[in-house]
Amino acid sequence: MTALLRRDLPDGEARWSGDPPFNFVGGHNDPASVPFGGFAEAAAVALARHGPALARYNLGGSPQGHLPLREFIAAALDRRAQMPTDPSEVLVTSGSLQALDLVNAAMLAPGDPVVVEEATYAGTLSRLAERGAEVHGVGLDRDGIRIDHLDEILGNLAARGRRPKFVYTIPTVQNPTGTVMPVERRHQLLEVARRHRVAIFEDDCYADLVFDGSRPPTIRSLDTTGGQVVYCGSFSKTLAPALRVGYIVADWPLMGRLLALKTDAGSGALEQIVIAEYATAHFDAHVAQLTGVLDSKCRAMAAALRDNLAGVAEFDPPKGGIFLWASLPPGVDTAELVAPAAAAGVEFNPGAGWCVDPAYGASRMRLCFGHLPTEAIAEGIAALAGVVHASLD
Repeated sequence: MTALLRRDLPDGEARWSGDPPFNFVGGHNDPASVPFGGFAEAAAVALARHGPALARYNLGGSPQGHLPLREFIAAALDRRAQMPTDPSEVLVTSGSLQALDLVNAAMLAPGDPVVVEEATYAGTLSRLAERGAEVHGVGLDRDGIRIDHLDEILGNLAARGRRPKFVYTIPTVQNPTGTVMPVERRHQLLEVARRHRVAIFEDDCYADLVFDGSRPPTIRSLDTTGGQVVYCGSFSKTLAPALRVGYIVADWPLMGRLLALKTDAGSGALEQIVIAEYATAHFDAHVAQLTGVLDSKCRAMAAALRDNLAGVAEFDPPKGGIFLWASLPPGVDTAELVAPAAAAGVEFNPGAGWCVDPAYGASRMRLCFGHLPTEAIAEGIAALAGVVHASLD
């Protein structure tokens, strides 16, 4: 059979052999905080109410998704993110990755320029590469996108007769850096993008997990002229990654095109009815509890890095989420540490895969603190530090 496969396929994956003792990769969250008891109760109620509708695709309703879930999403965005939203502007997707795929499919042709943050979500970079986009990385500081650099990039492209289709940004708890873009800079981003007639793709999957609870308004909510920002979110980081439920918020001229591209016969309905039932009553309290847990884990990882890699690993403590972005001395290639770290029972994300310029990310690493208990975080960072020190020696 393998002789019949396409020649341009990526290399095959190895068989999964289980997690290492200290797994700092991926977007895994705190197991004890998954509200599985609440899900069980919500599932019983939701199935009693909507069970017969499972006999029809999309529960016999709109292809945009389960209406009570879209109503919850709209109300939560209004309440928590200062973004009044109509349920008709919401499309439920199979995770935020499908949201990325749909927006990319609607907007990008091979060779189209796109601007993304210099360090960004690896899934975004891989999908842009699949579509043949011309990707330009814009610099970051402790407040997110550098507006001066963005203006320079857009101006240089305009001088060559090139206009990016969109600026992709993760403004609230940026992945992987953990920064939160201030409101003033959000206004500046909108102004620069509007002046250059460029859309903004706002990815807000971690926005509910700001440690101090001060979630700023979305960029889309600040777009008073309308039609400039397409927005996506997810329940993967707030409820459970395995649920695979995300959503897009867009005006109808784009929404109608996204629906035409979403040819999967609808995202999973069971997940939608359970989330709608559970989240309507418990979402705010659950997120407050989860954020406190993640804050404690983040502090534990930061303390372990200071104890074991003082003067070697540099980082700015993230303002929320589940990731810490650390830099090792110039000349260190974290990709070369993957194998010896695995031998020590540690897995982490080398930084090159999370950056537009792999050389920029070569000495960096992304560490997920969401999944392991605090004691295991400290033990795992100590083991990783042993690998780093051996490499430096």
